[in-house]
Amino acid sequence: MKQTIRICILSAIVIFCGTCALTCCSNDDDKPVVNPTEDSSQFVTLTDAVPDAILEIRYYGTYNFVGQRIDGYEEPTALLTKQAADSLRAVSDDVRSQGYRLKIYDAYRPQKGVDHFVRWAANIPDTLMKPYFYPDLDKSILFEQEYIMEKSGHTRGSTVDLTLFDMATEKELDMGGTFDWFGPESHPDFCGNPDTGEYTGDNSKSPKGRSITAEQFAHRMILRTAMLRHGFKPIDSEWWHFTLRNEPFPNTYFTFPVKQIK
Repeated sequence: MKQTIRICILSAIVIFCGTCALTCCSNDDDKPVVNPTEDSSQFVTLTDAVPDAILEIRYYGTYNFVGQRIDGYEEPTALLTKQAADSLRAVSDDVRSQGYRLKIYDAYRPQKGVDHFVRWAANIPDTLMKPYFYPDLDKSILFEQEYIMEKSGHTRGSTVDLTLFDMATEKELDMGGTFDWFGPESHPDFCGNPDTGEYTGDNSKSPKGRSITAEQFAHRMILRTAMLRHGFKPIDSEWWHFTLRNEPFPNTYFTFPVKQIK
C-alpha cells in the first residue's frame, strides 16, 4: 500500500513538472511563476515618469505581426513598474543629451495579450502580415523557434520595447530593421559585436543575404549602451527589447489591461 502511494505521488509530481515546462517559460529567462494578479498599484503611466517619450503602441493599432488590435490594449498608452520607469527616465535624460528621444513600442503587456499571440500563432493559415514581419519564415515554426511563447517578460511589468528618435532630423533613427521583425537580422550581434561595439558586416546568418550598414549598427549600439548604463539588460534576439536588471516582480505575471493609471 505504501509503495502504491509513493508511486502515485511521484506520478503527480511528473505530471505537474511537465505542465510547468510548457507554461512557465519566459522570453527573458526561466523563473517560477506565482499566481497572476490584477493589482496595478506598483505601476505608473510611462509618460508621467518620462514626459519626453514618444509613444507608438503597436499592439493598440493594426500595424503589428498579427494585423489587429491585441487583447488587453484598451488605450494607446504604456505602463511600467515604478522602478523600471525611474530607470527609463535616466535613459531618457542620457539620450536627450546626445540629441535623441525615446520612442516606445510596447511596455507592460497583460497576459491576455500574450494569450492572443498564442492563439494567432496556432492559426497557421492567418498570414496577413507575413510580408512585413516574417517573410522568411513558415508560420508553423514560430513556437519551435520561440518567436511566440506562452509567457512573456513584458507581463512582469519591467520590460520595454523601444527605439530612438533623432531630434535633428525629426525622424526615427535608422536601425536597419523594423520592430518585431522575426529573423536573425533583429539580433543585436547581427553584422557586429554588441559587447565591443565593433561592426563586422557579417550577415551570414541572414537567410536572404540581408545586411545592415555600419551606421545602422552604431545606432543600435547608442540605444543599447544607454539602456545598459542605466540598469537594463538586453536579450540576444531583439535589439529593441530590454528588461530592468533588478526587476521588482521577477516571478509575477500581471493581468490588468493597458490603460491610463489614475
